Amino acid sequence: MRKRIIAGNWKMHKTAQEAKQFTEEVLPNIPLSEKVEAIVCPPALYLENLVEMAKESKLSIGAQTMHEAKEGAFTGEVSPAMLASIGVKHVVLGHSERREYYNETDASVNAKTKAAFENGLTPIVCVGETLEERESDATVKVVSDQVTKAFADVSAEDTKQAVIAYEPIWAIGTGKTATAEDANEVCGAIRNTIENLYGADVANAVRIQYGGSVNPNNIEELLSMEHIDGALVGGASLEPASFLKLVEAGANA
Repeated sequence: MRKRIIAGNWKMHKTAQEAKQFTEEVLPNIPLSEKVEAIVCPPALYLENLVEMAKESKLSIGAQTMHEAKEGAFTGEVSPAMLASIGVKHVVLGHSERREYYNETDASVNAKTKAAFENGLTPIVCVGETLEERESDATVKVVSDQVTKAFADVSAEDTKQAVIAYEPIWAIGTGKTATAEDANEVCGAIRNTIENLYGADVANAVRIQYGGSVNPNNIEELLSMEHIDGALVGGASLEPASFLKLVEAGANA
């Protein structure tokens, strides 16, 4: 059985003190179960401090994005080598907000995915469709194309370690969520895409999350689905009690 993975994406929230307080509250209460992996992705400013705080614990600290280059004249950017050097293990790539506001493309997501693996980072690759695409029955094609392009020229062994997050754009931060059955159908299509690219062994190993207004009230139903291995969570990951409930659901699924 694939290990569940719950990742909290804080986006642009919390002061340094609030981030520290959250981590202090969560660390003693993270389930010790080997069935779930718990990750928090804070703003880049806090990564090093939270990595240090979470050492020897069951909480991992991930980044929300990165540049694909090792170094260079890219003002304001953070490289994969920088993340690896402070102990970051995971990085979210291609989130719809990055695509919409910062002009990230399928090609840049692919470059970042390869760079993540080259630097020992596990990418959490985000894919998802707009409401218009869903209403025109293009969901599976759009998402499958995004997956195919994200993993172009990535080896089977690297892909096997990847995490893919299906986040329907119309459900992010809106309070709307796909039904568990709909989410499972698309996650199954993602797994089929990986199988077509790499074979059943890789497809069965890849962990696929659902994201889009996930909360403690719907997490159990989502995790009961065959192809949903976890969740990439926004607002519901900002409060310690809520985040812990999500992780506990993963441990008990």
